[in-house]
Amino acid sequence: MKNPKKFRQQKSELPFRLNLIFFVVFALLLLLVGQLGYLQILYGSKLQAEVNRTDNTVETNNVQRGVIYDSTGKVLVGNTAHQAVSYTKGVNVLAQDMFDVANSLGKYLKADDTTLTRTDIANDLLADSKNSKYYEKKVANRSNLSSKAIQEKEIEYIKSSKVKLSSKEENAARIFKIMSGAYQLSTVYIKETNVSSQELSKIGEHLSEMPGVKISTSWTRSYPGGDDIKSLTGTVSSSKTGLPSDEVNTLLAEGYARNDSVGQSYLEKQYESVLKGTKSQTAVQVSSGGQIVKRVQQYAGKKGDNLVLTINSKFQEKVQKIMKEASQNAGGQSTGGYAVVMNPKTGAVIALAGADRNPSTGKMTDNALATINEPIVMVSLDKGAMISGALMDGVISTDNNTLIDKPIKLAGTSSKSSWFNSSGSANMAVDASKALEVSSNSYMMQLAMKEGGFNYSSGAGLSGMNPNVFSKLRGYFEQFGLGTKTGIDIPGESSGYKGPTGSANIGKALDLSFGNYDAYTTIQVAQYMSTIANGGYRIAPHVVEQIRSSKKNGKLGAVQSTTSPTVLNQVDMTSAQRKLITDGLYDVVHGTSKYKTGGPLAGISPGISAKTGTAQTTTNGKSTVTLSLASYAPSNDPQVVVVLALPGLGLDAESDNMTAAKEIYSAYWKYVQSKSTLTNPTKATSETAAQNLNTN
Repeated sequence: MKNPKKFRQQKSELPFRLNLIFFVVFALLLLLVGQLGYLQILYGSKLQAEVNRTDNTVETNNVQRGVIYDSTGKVLVGNTAHQAVSYTKGVNVLAQDMFDVANSLGKYLKADDTTLTRTDIANDLLADSKNSKYYEKKVANRSNLSSKAIQEKEIEYIKSSKVKLSSKEENAARIFKIMSGAYQLSTVYIKETNVSSQELSKIGEHLSEMPGVKISTSWTRSYPGGDDIKSLTGTVSSSKTGLPSDEVNTLLAEGYARNDSVGQSYLEKQYESVLKGTKSQTAVQVSSGGQIVKRVQQYAGKKGDNLVLTINSKFQEKVQKIMKEASQNAGGQSTGGYAVVMNPKTGAVIALAGADRNPSTGKMTDNALATINEPIVMVSLDKGAMISGALMDGVISTDNNTLIDKPIKLAGTSSKSSWFNSSGSANMAVDASKALEVSSNSYMMQLAMKEGGFNYSSGAGLSGMNPNVFSKLRGYFEQFGLGTKTGIDIPGESSGYKGPTGSANIGKALDLSFGNYDAYTTIQVAQYMSTIANGGYRIAPHVVEQIRSSKKNGKLGAVQSTTSPTVLNQVDMTSAQRKLITDGLYDVVHGTSKYKTGGPLAGISPGISAKTGTAQTTTNGKSTVTLSLASYAPSNDPQVVVVLALPGLGLDAESDNMTAAKEIYSAYWKYVQSKSTLTNPTKATSETAAQNLNTN
């Protein structure tokens, strides 16, 4: 054997090297186990949540919106189903992927003709890697720029260039734009309506080639009785318009997607949480490579609940027509007509009608909500509240309330008088009830001076009158609902208009006393007249009577909630004081004075109590009148309040308000309530009205 010593040395070195390797591996394993233990103990729950979030995601889809019915069960706002094409964005989907799908889908589907901005065109072109490489070469000094900066330069270049897309490319670009607005696992409609059967057939044949594209169902709002009702119910956004820009952040935080439908105005907006329903939820499992491997529906979603309104649609249509015709036929500078019909005992609004008129063109536009947001000076209608305030303030009493109707002559101003006594030739004694019957302005002005602590004498100035008289009068008016929000369940209500106050405007307090200064909405006057009719309870008006679910067949289901009358305040008047007011309103129509203002209404059956109003106005530089009327019927047991206003009429239209009122009452007893259930009308008593409220 040659060199045995060298052989033994090599043999001894081999086990040493193996042992060293084993030791290193063992040490590394110990370090790995230690690190895993460290992560498990300190960060285990956090990392597990991250794994779950990544691997298990929830996909949501929209449901059908709730329906809006009238008081008789007739559909006012429904839903129409449409065959639609939608896109659900998958996990880790790149712009190139969506570009390819959009161009494939564009071969079979004509997208809605929406406007493409230069930025939209740039984003579409750069989504394709080939185009992106081409335009990247157009960027100077790109080696010194970040990828984001390069992309911004590319977009600027395309926006400033004259590059144009062909019609096919534009169609695909519109589809790509919609797809780009989708979040991961969210669904957007590529085309909601008007998808042809041929398009559906072609798309169905090639669905496997277009990941995320589906043939689905969409819903849009429908109006079986016509679009007029939109002026009350409001509108809903579409996937095209998306969420309202001023509320987008709030709505996104509440779980809406950018292209979700949402109530934009009026009832649709006020009751959005009820009508929208709850989206379906599907658990989606995603592989590490980003592929969806499993879908399990966790919740099928729930259709929105339905609204049942207090509005009687047939009656609403009739009142709307009456107000339109009254405005159109009046001539002059008519700016529209507005009417509110409501139940004085519950606050239920039975009709809310309104139409604006352009005096220059005569064009009419439906605007039912002007009844709650358009203040109008309605002279004389507030006189019941004016006398009530004076009685509560103690400047007159049930036993001592007679004054002389005469022209009021003050220093520095022209004489102010009642309509029948401008010269003073018809001076006469009137009590509180008679003052309402003949609509005495003089009586109201004298009450205002008494409440302001001023002793009237002809030719004297009002400098000694307390300027707090404005707040005193308005305080009593507000108890009835004049000059304050009524609490109606529709957004956008106005509190009316109040003129300037203080010593410099002290003479205007006299105008305020007979309704020729502040402006009130039609719904405020309806609440005021209801407060008188029901015995002194100011009740919030409402147009939603019930919220109800849906049965499986789509019909109205169980009642979820019912609106109960909400008493905002009670006017602190005695029965005797209230009787002075109700007697006066009855005599406006049925009294014996030759100066009564509501005589033409006496033929209405059942008999009504009312206050008429005529204001001398100027519209577009021409002399006009604003006619108004507030009333209730039957006088002995008020069931309904009718209030209307017709601003800007011709000077010869002195009874158009009463003509319209007759037609409205006739329609009410025909379409809403039968006369056969009523007793013969007599003079109303406040005790009867209060008793009826408490028992309903």
